[in-house]
Amino acid sequence: MKKAKYIIKKMNAGLVKSCKKVSDVNVLSRIIMWIAIAMVVIAVGVVCFYKPARDAVFSTETHTVVSVKSGDTLSKLLGEQGFAMRDIDIISKNLKNDADFTTLRAGRDKIDFVRPNENAPISKIIIENGPWNKIEVDCGTPDTWQCQKIEIARDTRIAFKEGEIAQGSSFYLSAMDAGIPEGIILDVYDLLAFEMDFERDIRAGQKFYVLYEENFASDKKVDNGHILAVSFDALRGNVQMYRYVKPDGHSGYYDENGNGAIKSLKRTPINNAKITSKFSGSRKHPVLGYTRAHKGVDFRAPTGTPIPAAGSGRVIAKSFNRGHGNFVKIRHNGTFETLYAHMSKFAKGVNVGTVVRQGQIIGYAGSTGMSTGPHLHYEVIKNGVHVNPMTVKLPAIDNLDAANKKIFMEKKAQLDSTIKSLKDNPKQIVRLNDKEEKKSKK
Repeated sequence: MKKAKYIIKKMNAGLVKSCKKVSDVNVLSRIIMWIAIAMVVIAVGVVCFYKPARDAVFSTETHTVVSVKSGDTLSKLLGEQGFAMRDIDIISKNLKNDADFTTLRAGRDKIDFVRPNENAPISKIIIENGPWNKIEVDCGTPDTWQCQKIEIARDTRIAFKEGEIAQGSSFYLSAMDAGIPEGIILDVYDLLAFEMDFERDIRAGQKFYVLYEENFASDKKVDNGHILAVSFDALRGNVQMYRYVKPDGHSGYYDENGNGAIKSLKRTPINNAKITSKFSGSRKHPVLGYTRAHKGVDFRAPTGTPIPAAGSGRVIAKSFNRGHGNFVKIRHNGTFETLYAHMSKFAKGVNVGTVVRQGQIIGYAGSTGMSTGPHLHYEVIKNGVHVNPMTVKLPAIDNLDAANKKIFMEKKAQLDSTIKSLKDNPKQIVRLNDKEEKKSKK
């Protein structure tokens, strides 16, 4: 018991001694100083760390977005936002001089009027006039509006889709089932129309694939780009085409050996049109009733269907006769000519001597002349002799020289590797590199 009392007494003495030390002014000063420093450091850290969130919370910037409608003009929309005529004139002039911008497009363009707060005057105007660019007009100083054109970053990715013609189906429907966008399907029609007829050459079991670009902005798909490669198991064998951009920036499509895949003429001017009468040396004429040669191919087409030129060339005839009705004849080079008959009307601006490009509309399908119903009668003349558009060998527009062919084969190998990679792992994201993406926009 005495020993326990002794221990307690010693502990009390130690506590008293410690309290005396703490009560010392110098020790207390040091403690207070260190506590103050620690609090300052913590406060600075908290302020820095939470600054973005604090700014976001207290930001009062307001946006008024206006979609351009039919009849809207820049002056009208600026006036509705309270702009004086003097400012409207300055903004209009700066847009024209600095951004080459003069016209708003109804249903497409948007204008964002930005204010520092809801009661302040407008300090910035953002014109969204396309998916890949916008124009910003800032009020730098009072009565001064400065304009700049801003290009929106484009994230171009590569997509791969493959499919097979189903029993009783068409290429269009089978391609849609494979998830290929409609615009890309139409581009495939344009490319492969040089090599095959989508009405006669389609069979169940034929396989196809397409490698194409998809353009994204902020991880959101905006549109599709170019077809990079396409393959189709046609009746005559596998048809392959690869897009290649030359060092000079010009692009084209080439087969697996680097030969030009785009021919000088299309075999079927109207995509996906059904053949109603083939090229023949002897056919019973539906109007005259007797047998004679049918020097072209007839494609079913409702009245008013646009008829594009099968190739670039010069119009050498635009007229009417008893047999062909309204017709146009085009000379493409020293070897080939094409004729388009039974038109309901001619396209505006197409006359004898007019130079037309491939795909340009030259007229509209009809049933003029000796015809039992609306259709296009299409003829190909080679060296003055009518030939079968479906079987005649067509020359390539552009073959690569040795230097370009070497580069092409390297690019083809890269595309083939990408096809294999996406085929094995469809969910992976493959992007064009910066150099290739820059070229592909041309």
